[in-house]
Amino acid sequence: MPSFDSAKAYAAQETTFFDDGREIELLHYIYSRSDVESSLRNNPTAILAAIDEFARTKKYLMNVGEDKGKIVTDLIAEVKPKVMVELGGYIGYSTLLFASTVKNNGGTHYFSLERNPEFGAVIGSLIALAGLSSFVTISIGSSDASLARLHKSGDLSKIDMMFLDHYKPAYTSDLKLCEELGLVGVGSVLAADNVVKPGNPPYLEYVRSSVAEKKKKAAQEASEDGKDGKAPDERFADRAAKQYANRVAEEKVGVSKGRPELVYESRLVESFEPTGEPVSYILLFSDSLRP
Repeated sequence: MPSFDSAKAYAAQETTFFDDGREIELLHYIYSRSDVESSLRNNPTAILAAIDEFARTKKYLMNVGEDKGKIVTDLIAEVKPKVMVELGGYIGYSTLLFASTVKNNGGTHYFSLERNPEFGAVIGSLIALAGLSSFVTISIGSSDASLARLHKSGDLSKIDMMFLDHYKPAYTSDLKLCEELGLVGVGSVLAADNVVKPGNPPYLEYVRSSVAEKKKKAAQEASEDGKDGKAPDERFADRAAKQYANRVAEEKVGVSKGRPELVYESRLVESFEPTGEPVSYILLFSDSLRP
């Protein structure tokens, strides 16, 4: 297990730790800095450092952070994806970090899918400050609706690499939708946050299942009425399942048959949350199709 530098730890995570105005407060903090023009503009690395400083000295932010972020940037440098998609952009930390890395490694475009329009506006402002607006597309709305819309328009036809860090009960349904649409296939690489702790049993169960097991489950689900979505898996704690309870009356996730024949190989990597809490990452490599 690598070591964590406590000097760079974020402030402690409170009971309420997002969607309480701190995201807009971050924007004011960034744009009120005396070095916004001399150091931050067109400099993603400097903006990331400023965000980290806010999260250390002002208020906690649920960012991927430097340590976990390096796992993904190292993977980007290894894989060199042409097109990368993130599900869940929050305030744009991962967008800034990963999009700039994709661009520096020969990539062509980055898509950030964010459900909350206020968070999306923050992402857009910081991406513009970083000079990445022409490289990054920000799509506002539920992740499944955005994926379907981008695919239908022809703007997104293949995902080389995808980062999942959004509504936890939607990880599996969104991956299956990407498989069904042909966005994710052999050669695609996935990095998913928070699947070991606090945990995402349905996602791990799906990507670790055999082709036969996935086909059996798909046949069972096909007989169920899920055209309007379904309730989150009961194995999720209320905190995860009801994350947007103050925004929507009833939370549902999409239903997709996926592509059971697609087989994934996994790699477990240990790292730290920005607060210093140990965490494990699951990296997935879709390497083959099997009957």
